[in-house]
Amino acid sequence: MELAALKFIAAGIGAGLAVIGAGLGLGKIGTAALEGTARQPEAGSAIRTTMIIIAALLEGAAMFGLVICLLTMIM
Repeated sequence: MELAALKFIAAGIGAGLAVIGAGLGLGKIGTAALEGTARQPEAGSAIRTTMIIIAALLEGAAMFGLVICLLTMIM
């Protein structure tokens, strides 16, 4: 197989893994936030704020992974 074809395959697999990992992470964050709010409803706003911050950091890491995959494909 040619090197260019292998680059495309590797970039596709890497991007897929980055997106799957981000989806699993966001699901775990949402589950934990809902469980925490159910246990202590008065702490809901603090839990929500922390959840949003963590979700933003996770999305940033996923975007970084996607950019690295795209750069690998181009180079």
